[in-house]
Formats: sequence, structure tokens, C-alpha cells
Amino acid sequence: MLKLSGLGGRLYRGETSIDFVGKRKVWYSISGLLILASAITLFAQGLHLGIEFKGGSSFTVTTPNASIDTAKQSLTEAQITTQNIIQKVGSDKVRIQTDALTSVEQSTLETTLAKNFNVTIESIDSQIIGPSWGEEITRKALYGLFGFLLVVMLYLAMTFEAKMAISAIIAVIHDVVITVGIYALVGFEVTPATIIGFLTILGYSLYDTVVVFDKVRENTKGIAATGRTTYSKAANLAVNQTIVRSFNTSLVALLPVGSILFVGAGLLGAGTLKDLSLALFIGLITGTYSSICIATPILAGLREREPAMQALAKRVGTRGDKVSATTPTVVVESRSDRGPRNQPKRDRRR
Repeated sequence: MLKLSGLGGRLYRGETSIDFVGKRKVWYSISGLLILASAITLFAQGLHLGIEFKGGSSFTVTTPNASIDTAKQSLTEAQITTQNIIQKVGSDKVRIQTDALTSVEQSTLETTLAKNFNVTIESIDSQIIGPSWGEEITRKALYGLFGFLLVVMLYLAMTFEAKMAISAIIAVIHDVVITVGIYALVGFEVTPATIIGFLTILGYSLYDTVVVFDKVRENTKGIAATGRTTYSKAANLAVNQTIVRSFNTSLVALLPVGSILFVGAGLLGAGTLKDLSLALFIGLITGTYSSICIATPILAGLREREPAMQALAKRVGTRGDKVSATTPTVVVESRSDRGPRNQPKRDRRR
């Protein structure tokens, strides 16, 4: 069992080591199961897109008597049969989202809501978004995501190397797929705030990965010439040297995000914060995991395929075998083998 006292220093100096790279198959299996579960959930349930993306109508009523049952009754009386989503926001707001309505249907629903909730029509916050506007927002969001990934890949390829860029992008895609799957499972609505949260976690995940890769580059500089250790062992040492920093950074970031998600959105009912905070909370966890257990093992696997690294691994292995073969075996006699301690000496005279 690892002693927590001074663990960070021992990990940095290599006195204690956790074999993250060597156990890559375990991490790949865990990530594969999570990605498979996310894909199944996404296919079965799909994402609950907000009206900003699919278009539609939104009506928000502010009243101390906010009730989901009253909102359902109003839809029935107004004969609105389109698909709808009813949410209670906080303790005094109820939001009704429907598909695109005609002007007559919109006016009828506003009148019915005002009557049933005992409020004025002017106090009802109405928002109408057409399908073309929703398609435009969706297109821009996808353009922003792909553009972000492209720019980051080019930057990493120029700053580090192509295989580091590939490993980092795979880790980022891994984070996005898992986060989207959890969003589909929980059923939270995807809004522009969610997209902002996705882009934020992508940046954070890449930041954590870049920190680890910078240490990997430092540890593996000229490794083929020195031949002291393999690339995988040097990369694993880099992960151990940066893991405490990664955990501390993630923990500091998770505390305020967790407060927003569980206290702000959960207890206080600030529904507008849950879309952003859930994406950030999940992304921070998966980003830290992927930078340690996914990005670096993928990088080590790609580099170990190179002929130079394969030759290095053979030299290191051969040197280790020679050391084991030439190391003298020291046999320590026990006192029982030497006989009693006070046994009298033999007479050497002939």
C-alpha cells in the first residue's frame, strides 16, 4: 500500500511508480465500455435539443403558484398537440417548450396560461425561434467544434510532434463522446450554454494533456542515444511526475463547478446553470482521466512501433539480462550450518 506522506516527491523522483502505461489494456477496456454505453444511450434516447437548435416556441410563466400540472392543463385547453417539454425552474417559474406554433396557436396558449396561472399576458416571457434559425445555430456550433479540433491539432503538431497531436485529439474525442452519452442518459437539455461547456472542457483536457506531454518530451529527449530506459518507461515516469499536479488542478476546478451543479442548480433551483455546470463537471473528470490513462499510453504505443524505439527496447532488455546473469550470487551461511558457536577447535597438529 502506498504511503500518502511525501507521495508526490517519491513519484517525481521515481522512488514510487504507478504503471499507467503498462496497464494500457485496462484503461482501454474501461474507456471502451464507457464509449459503448454512451453510444447505446445516445442511439436509444438521443439528445434533448433546446429550441435554439431545433426551433420552436418557449413560454415562461413567473408566479408563486407555478405548477407543472397547471401547465399541462393549459396545453390541453389550448389544444396544443405538438411535442412539448414542461420544466419547473426554481420555485416560482414554469417553462413550456413546444414545436413551432402558428400565431393563432401562440395567442391562444398565452391567453390560457394567463388565465390558469392568474397572471397578465404581458408578464409571460415568450420566445419564438424558427427552424431555419435553429439549423444555422447547429451548423455554427459544429463549425466551431471542428475548427477548434483542427487548430489544436496543428498547434500540437508544430509545438511537439505529430503523434502527440494525434494522441491528444483521440483523448479529446474520448472526452466528448462520454460527456455526450451522460447528457443523453441524464436527459438534460442541450443549449448554447452546453456547447460553451463542451468547448471549455476540451480546452481544459488539452491543457492537462499538454502538461503531461511536455514532461514526456523532456524525459525522452535523446533517449535513443543514451539507451538507459525504454520510451514507455520514460513516458510512465512523466505521468507519475505530473499526476499530483493534475489531481490538484482538477480538484480545485471541480469544487466551484460542483457547487454550481449540486447547490446552485440542485438545491436553489437555478436551472439556467445546470446545462453549463454538468458539461464542465463531467468534462473535468474525464479530461483528467484521459490525459493520464489514455493520451500518454496511446502516445507510447505509437512511438514503440518505430524501429528506433524497438531497437532501444531490445538493447535495454539485453543489458538487463546480462546484468542479471553476471551478478554474483551471495550465499549467507546460517549459524546452524557452521555448527555450535562454542564448539571446541580441532587439533591441527599431526
